[in-house]
Amino acid sequence: MSETQALFDVLRQSAIPSFVDALEWHVREAPDRKLGRINALAFAAEHRLDEEKTIAGFLHASRLGLFELSWNVLCPGCGGVLDANTSLKTVQSEAYTCALCAAGYEPTLDEMIEVTFTVSPRVRHIEAHNPHELSAAEYFRQIYWGSGVDLPDDHYDEMVEDFVLETLELPPGEKAVIALQLPAEFVIIFEPVTHAAQFLDVSGEPTKERRNLSLVFDRTHRHSETISLQPGPLRIQVENHSEVRTLPSVCIAGEALHALLGRRRPFLTAKRLLSNQTFRDIYRTDTIDVDQRLKITSLTFLFTDLRGSTELYERVGDLAAFDLVKTHFSVLNEIVAAEAGAVVKTIGDAVMATFPTPDRAIAAAVRMRDAMRQLNNERSSEDLLLKIGIHEGPCIAVSLNERQDYFGQTVNIASRVQHLATAHEIFATSAVLKHPAAAGLLSDRGLNPMTHNVTLRGITNEISIFAIP
Repeated sequence: MSETQALFDVLRQSAIPSFVDALEWHVREAPDRKLGRINALAFAAEHRLDEEKTIAGFLHASRLGLFELSWNVLCPGCGGVLDANTSLKTVQSEAYTCALCAAGYEPTLDEMIEVTFTVSPRVRHIEAHNPHELSAAEYFRQIYWGSGVDLPDDHYDEMVEDFVLETLELPPGEKAVIALQLPAEFVIIFEPVTHAAQFLDVSGEPTKERRNLSLVFDRTHRHSETISLQPGPLRIQVENHSEVRTLPSVCIAGEALHALLGRRRPFLTAKRLLSNQTFRDIYRTDTIDVDQRLKITSLTFLFTDLRGSTELYERVGDLAAFDLVKTHFSVLNEIVAAEAGAVVKTIGDAVMATFPTPDRAIAAAVRMRDAMRQLNNERSSEDLLLKIGIHEGPCIAVSLNERQDYFGQTVNIASRVQHLATAHEIFATSAVLKHPAAAGLLSDRGLNPMTHNVTLRGITNEISIFAIP
């Protein structure tokens, strides 16, 4: 039995069979370009698999060494990969600049950092393992653009030819000349390896005069002021001062390029992965450096606590109460994971969990309440009464007490909303209820929240709280 086959057999012990079957076929039969930076959500859709189980499967496959994780900083504009990292800990810059879009961005974990999976070289060697041997078109497809750009399998080369006027491979230390006729278009000379760009605004009366332009590619030069030129002949002298091969490409920034970049699809964000229970279980503390402060523009927090747990211990005794509380934790953990969330920590009898969207938090809260009712009915008691509070908003992901945690006012509000909650109603803020999917979920279940304004300790203005019956 080969080492790879043995690893797949081990994977079957932790991932669902349908995922392992699809992945094994993919590794064996798919073209090289399909095995570099795999979009887990697109893989799930293609093979009609559950997204959460697919993500869990890729995480287990990475833990076994079948695949490698990559945390890629993306440009929100063009979808290009501005920086590729093997660990989230190395995402340290306060701002990233896209030369192609001539724009700078502060990184957030929501839509600017994607997580992809690449087959390990020991399992199968693919072209992307040697990116500096790829053609320019394949470098753009496999290395430059992120997994959220939905590049076509068919006619990709033809689509690229529609906007690329010239391209060449320039080895380290070499010089070359690109000679071409400039059309009356907005033209970008873009180098995807060093991320350098020069914009040319080509307009006016055509000329037969040959113009000259010199460009040097290295790791420091990114972008210069736009140059205005007339249509006509241009001679571009390019020099590669970097230590790797470069791919200077002359592109028309017109409808063909925008049409290609406009093809978008969902991808696995760092935010979603950090709120995945399987990820937290496998990677635990090895996620964020102790000095990092990574912003998230929107995350949903759910806090729970058992009402009257002190009286419970006194009423039924320490051992019986401990077993009950342990059962309650097990049920809550299972529900959180099933709703694409993750338990961040437990504090006494309380749980702090995160979800990528408010609707998943509400779905989890309703299931938690129903599960506690069922446990109480089975015991003919009211021992497990759960208080639940939910809030959504921005926060910062941090490493605290050797654990990946969250910090910010959103966390404080969610905790205080839980303290106000009753054992029979779920309390959620207006930020949660205004989410369309959350509102739709409550409507579908016939739940009509009642609203009232409250003042929370440490919060200047009153906030609206919705009690979900």
